Amino acid sequence: MAITLRSRREIELIRRAGAVVADVLSKLKEIAEPGVTTGQLDAIASQMTADAGAEALFKGVRSPLSRIPFPGAICASINKQVVHGIPSENTKLKDGDILSVDFGVRLDGYCGDAAVTIAIGEVPENKRRLLDVTKRVLDIAIAKSAPAVRWSQIAAEIQQYAEAAGFSVVKDFVGHGIGRKMHEEPRVPNFVSDELLANDIILAEGMVLAVEPMINAGSSAVRTLKNGWTVVTRDGKCSAHFEHTIVIMKNGCEVLTVKRR
Repeated sequence: MAITLRSRREIELIRRAGAVVADVLSKLKEIAEPGVTTGQLDAIASQMTADAGAEALFKGVRSPLSRIPFPGAICASINKQVVHGIPSENTKLKDGDILSVDFGVRLDGYCGDAAVTIAIGEVPENKRRLLDVTKRVLDIAIAKSAPAVRWSQIAAEIQQYAEAAGFSVVKDFVGHGIGRKMHEEPRVPNFVSDELLANDIILAEGMVLAVEPMINAGSSAVRTLKNGWTVVTRDGKCSAHFEHTIVIMKNGCEVLTVKRR
């Protein structure tokens, strides 16, 4: 498993791409409300991406499960949809929904990727708690990421925190390295497995990772819809998704998908 350690120059370029991602997600959080369509959100993300001189990472990506390339700049996943929800002018947000928006760009040859789950209007307490726990496990991963730390230790804390709250960690999808390509080595799971323990990741300065816990309110089991893209929970319960691109630094890590000052 070849993991690329990035130079200061490369980290700055990823930081610039990450800032575009952060700007777009911030704008979408502002305007996502009941009555707005996910197609409208996608159009805004597309325009902001073009204005920044960047390229939307997800648009046009092909999947072996689908005959069509992914049509959106964003993945817009509502309630029981875990990831890869297809944005549409026919899909209106409703009061009480939770919307997971996953978004990435390539700028000057380097990528940034992040996700956020947004409460639409007034959401019930069980959905609010799911969002809080999912955001918290991402915060835990960021706080614990530092040179010489084994990823299995962090994955164990993510899994233990989520399961102690009564939720489950999605096991079919994991985080990943990121740099010149959207998906690079290593795989970055949010749970402990025999595979992870046998091929553990020891974090090192210059390593850039997209850390993205996906937490389900019920079972961890998921399935893919007939469109070949949209992944939903098998039990129909809600899912939440938060993600940041981070770089391992000398004394910890830095989040790269934040707005620039």
